[in-house]
Amino acid sequence: MTGTVERHSASVEDYVRTIYGLSERGAAVTNTTLTNRLGLSPSSVSSMITKLAQLGLVTHERYRSVELTEQGRRLACDVLRRHRLLEQFLVEVLDYTWDEVHQEADALEHAVSDELIEHIASKLGHPTHDPHGDPIPTADGVVEKPTTKLLDQLEPGTVGTIARVWDTDSDLLRYLTEHALTLGSRIEVVERKPFGGPLVVRVGEAEETETHFLGSEIAQALSITVQH
Repeated sequence: MTGTVERHSASVEDYVRTIYGLSERGAAVTNTTLTNRLGLSPSSVSSMITKLAQLGLVTHERYRSVELTEQGRRLACDVLRRHRLLEQFLVEVLDYTWDEVHQEADALEHAVSDELIEHIASKLGHPTHDPHGDPIPTADGVVEKPTTKLLDQLEPGTVGTIARVWDTDSDLLRYLTEHALTLGSRIEVVERKPFGGPLVVRVGEAEETETHFLGSEIAQALSITVQH
């Protein structure tokens, strides 16, 4: 991807990355969802969407969803590659924990050169996933298609391993660490409590399992590789 994607402002890069992220989760990308996700005013979001459309990065019709163009998707993948490689570098080389890296990578991703990013990728052995299990786009803009399912979508009796954490909230990530709900952990869905109650799961191997009662925020933040 180096040399093929024009560098834009940090705000433009943040927007296309956010649009890609919402689409990746299957969420509708509208002015309202972008306003909520970015914590900005509706007028600011509307103005930026108009600018992104003028730059050829998105298509948008009034009252309909915002979609990345191919140029916008490539830019989003370029930003995500930088962000996720930086997160992996901070964890693997500088001993950051997974709850500390998101804001650091946010600040660095707009400043690093493509050359430095490729050196980082080489130094790390060209990793395919970041510390949260997010796929790292290749230099050509190819992104692994997930074969996982959200924990919240699984039926009782399902067994799998935690493969990805969608949420970047530091408090949530620390909670997951404290309760051994980390990448690679075995998880079994035991029961779904009625009337919107928690999801009951067992985490761990053999006799060392622990039972947890998980609310929807966590159940919707964990992606699971299901055992067949």
